[in-house]
Amino acid sequence: MSSARTVLGGFVLAAGLVVTLTACGSEGDDGGDQGGAITVVASTDVWGSVAARVGGDQVDVESLVNNASGDPHAQPDRPTDMVAVAEADVVVYNGGGYDEFFTKLLDSSGTDVPAVDAFELSGHGEEGEPGHDEDGATEDEQGHGHEHGAVNEHVWYDLTTVSSVADALAEEFSAIEPDRRDEFTANAQAITSDLDALLVRAADIGKTHPGARVLATEPVAYYLLDAAGLTDATPPEFSEAIEEETDPPLAVVAATTELLDRRQVSALVNNAQTETPVTNSLTDAATRAGIPVVNVTETLPEGVTDYVEWMTSTVDALAGAFDKS
Repeated sequence: MSSARTVLGGFVLAAGLVVTLTACGSEGDDGGDQGGAITVVASTDVWGSVAARVGGDQVDVESLVNNASGDPHAQPDRPTDMVAVAEADVVVYNGGGYDEFFTKLLDSSGTDVPAVDAFELSGHGEEGEPGHDEDGATEDEQGHGHEHGAVNEHVWYDLTTVSSVADALAEEFSAIEPDRRDEFTANAQAITSDLDALLVRAADIGKTHPGARVLATEPVAYYLLDAAGLTDATPPEFSEAIEEETDPPLAVVAATTELLDRRQVSALVNNAQTETPVTNSLTDAATRAGIPVVNVTETLPEGVTDYVEWMTSTVDALAGAFDKS
């Protein structure tokens, strides 16, 4: 889903509702101090699942985008969301412009709730990102074509960043429930251990298939592909157009399709939550050429509630595609 999608404003009525509710419930409203569950509001169920695993039965997590077809870029303005953010003990979101609706909620809530911003923790906003492999161009020359300063904001596919988010959540939960610091810290460390092992498995893909190239309908899983040592051979003009929700020029579509027709890539990584005639034509071309298609998503798939489980199945699918190619 494109980071260029516009989220409509219009928080005036919602903000007024929050101010009223906050004023009425400001006394004795700290669930942590009263021994109740720590209330956590997440922008999407991806980050909500991380918070739930860190906090265990000590947290009550609400994810505002919480279904397999959810789209943070098209999240409607809902007064109930404003209330949830205003009354939360901790919030966690992606940042980097991805879930802009959530940052607007924070700005309009009139509260100073502890917030964990995954993109900020990633450090990618300071570094910029390498680009695509095309005609020998340097990484600095190519960029990703994203509107956010050539930076890829899909940091939930950066397993190291997810570990940092888990640690930050453990710290925030511990500040509210200091007697349970060891529990929260251990839960975060368990996530990191699982993700470290998964990073090793991902890296094995590139080691087993050195120089392997993939094509992506959208650079959602960029960080995971990078961790796997795979080269994204997608023409940058194609990625830029898809991210901005415009049709790529016909010549660019032809060049992209040719990579599949001539089997110059080993797999097609497809964002299953963004379908357009162009991306569908690529999956059709991959099928005709006998090239495996690996589907990725931006929210948890149906029936999945755990982040590590989701990423494990994604890495398994990626590895399986190369075993078939």
